Amino acid sequence: MIRVLLADDENLIRSALAALLALEDDLEVVAQAASGDEALAMARACTPDVAVLDLQMPDLDGITVAGRLRTLLPGCAVVIVTGHGRAGHLKRALAAGVRGFLPKTVPAPVLTDVVRTVSRGGRYVDPELAAEAISAGDSPLTPREADVLELAAGGAPVEEIAARAHLSPGTVRNHLSAAAGKLGAANRHAAVEVARRHGWIG
Repeated sequence: MIRVLLADDENLIRSALAALLALEDDLEVVAQAASGDEALAMARACTPDVAVLDLQMPDLDGITVAGRLRTLLPGCAVVIVTGHGRAGHLKRALAAGVRGFLPKTVPAPVLTDVVRTVSRGGRYVDPELAAEAISAGDSPLTPREADVLELAAGGAPVEEIAARAHLSPGTVRNHLSAAAGKLGAANRHAAVEVARRHGWIG
């Protein structure tokens, strides 16, 4: 029996996925979570074989949760399902150890097969997303520039970003300016939009 943890902040989708997986004789949903933090707590409590995580959740995104699960429960394979698949998201997910990555538009049998595949140590990446990731190329941003840009996404002032990133305000301004320049954006707000559209930040 493959023990599955489901995490999605949308209750209807999470319930539908649970009902879908419950129809399979070899799959058992042992826990459900509505946030990234809750998913980590449930994973500690239930030690699932596979975690099926939504990419975008209110506190921690699915990729961040996947990275923490890799340390917390190395035996738990992670599948990311998303309504917002971007090439950069896929690359970040693979770097975090995610074994499956697919859009929420896939047919039910594909999801159940992917859960089985990753539980056996295999991988599955949606072919369209894989092709898009190859053609999009890598992010031009350094990891630090991406971090600062992500902190800027909520409209926080430079001083707040500096405090959260443990940098000086001048260094934050330099990173934001460099990121905007690399992305061909007029300002940091436009840079956030470009980086998000490519999936280079969450």
